[in-house]
Amino acid sequence: MRKLFVLGAAAMMTLPSVLSADTAPRDVAFADDGSVAESLTGVAGDPTAGLENATSRGIGNCVACHVAEGWKDAAFPGNVGPALTGIANVYDESQLRGILVNSKKTFEGTVMPSFYNLDDIIRPGDAYTGKAATSPDVTILTAQQIEDLIALLLTFDEPLPE
Repeated sequence: MRKLFVLGAAAMMTLPSVLSADTAPRDVAFADDGSVAESLTGVAGDPTAGLENATSRGIGNCVACHVAEGWKDAAFPGNVGPALTGIANVYDESQLRGILVNSKKTFEGTVMPSFYNLDDIIRPGDAYTGKAATSPDVTILTAQQIEDLIALLLTFDEPLPE
């Protein structure tokens, strides 16, 4: 009886992690247009965390290439990529998810990184060692960081510039 109780308790403790398991990068289902309809986590994104990811040079670093009204106070925004002001009026949630997961599925030949992809990419080596990376199955962003960025970008619903 005691073994049954212990097994039941262990199962109950692991149930939340099974129910909230992230979609693995190689299991992401893309539509023909490059969009990804299903959430990667099943958990709503947090736009505040998304802003931290977008403006942090050590995480998403979106500001290195994009300007946006949503981070107008960020230091040294880039202009390599398109402006993201009003992006929510151009792309829906599934399209934004697809672009962030693997931008090459939507924009062939783009220089934008694929943030949640493990295939067909060049991996940097271990920092400052001159050696290959020891853990090649690590994405640039986590599934939750992708969902947080989507939540942020969906707040960028300013009128598009004419």
